[in-house]
Amino acid sequence: MTLAHPHKKAKALKSSSRRPAKELCSECGLCDTYYIHYVKDACAFLNQQIAALEETVHGRSRDLENQDDWYFGVSQDMMAARKKEPIPGAQWTGIVSAIAIEMLNRGMVEGVVCVQNSEDDRFQPKPVIARTPEDILAARVNKPTLSPNLSILEEIEQSGMKRLLAIGVGCQIQALRAVEQQLGLEKLYVLGTPCTDNVTRAGLQKFLDTTSRSPDTVVYYEFMQDFKVHFKHEDGSTELVPFFGLKTNELKDVFAPSCLSCFDYVNSLSDLVVGYMGAPFGWQWIVVRNDRGQEMLDLVQDQIETQPVMSQGDRKNAVQQSIPAYDKGVTLPMWAAKLMGVVIEKIGPKGLEYARFSIDSHFTRNYLYVKRNYPEKLEQHVPDYAKRIVGQYKLPD
Repeated sequence: MTLAHPHKKAKALKSSSRRPAKELCSECGLCDTYYIHYVKDACAFLNQQIAALEETVHGRSRDLENQDDWYFGVSQDMMAARKKEPIPGAQWTGIVSAIAIEMLNRGMVEGVVCVQNSEDDRFQPKPVIARTPEDILAARVNKPTLSPNLSILEEIEQSGMKRLLAIGVGCQIQALRAVEQQLGLEKLYVLGTPCTDNVTRAGLQKFLDTTSRSPDTVVYYEFMQDFKVHFKHEDGSTELVPFFGLKTNELKDVFAPSCLSCFDYVNSLSDLVVGYMGAPFGWQWIVVRNDRGQEMLDLVQDQIETQPVMSQGDRKNAVQQSIPAYDKGVTLPMWAAKLMGVVIEKIGPKGLEYARFSIDSHFTRNYLYVKRNYPEKLEQHVPDYAKRIVGQYKLPD
């Protein structure tokens, strides 16, 4: 989508007024650049436009008669995969890093937008334009905090780069797609990851302090398909905490307002998405959205093994029960949480059904959040596919 007026290098605002989305700002970085000129059109929290941008990027928007489109967006192919030889230190097997390195080494792109961490804090994101494989590898492992990836947009233009790979999450990618035609690029590839429930750095510390046995040694963590939070520690050990044992009453408000009002969990506007939630435990979930995405995946076909996606179980009862439990901040005793986790792991949703469970749980929660806190935004902000998903459940007032 091309926006109406050239930016003419309009000055980025330096005061607090440079955040037009206010408390809903996801700190994507756009407003730290002169591209703030486009923010009212580009920001996912000021102008929700996923359907229009899907049409521009993929050649079509979601088919609302197709339930898989509701959940997973426009796609050409979907699979589970893992790297035959995992990259040491990668959060999972390193498929994202491997694709980025291949694109750089083969000259398909001149740089890769990715996120390293600051020198003094492993969880403080530092967006960079990687120009070497070493730069890319330094960005491996997710950072669960709000990250201003688009703050490097001016650097891209000033560098004279014409071919770029951008790695990012949904809110960043929607803004990037909205200003794509203004960047002067000949080719833009977008590799996305699914994303939900990011936090500020202070919010992350509260989550770690509340949830982990050793918050100061956590290297990374993930909410996994076995209904446990997996914390990886400096000594290589993994700490498992059942979802149902989280101190919901203390953590309900730790997530960023932008994440509590987001309906793009699956990164709809990327060319290729690499995550985990639609795959069996230990595998990655890959969604190819268009021909550019297939071109990217083809680069690592000899490095990965794949299997078809699968779906098992029924999520709906679990989702319906979780809605009032989260709403009321119910926290189970740890023994009960572990027992429930064992039962649900055996009989609960798996594969794509687990992905639907996760999407349903977050969309119902987020719909209620927007309805209660921003009722004037509800109709325009919630995409049609999300309304259909939420409409399957009975919600509290």
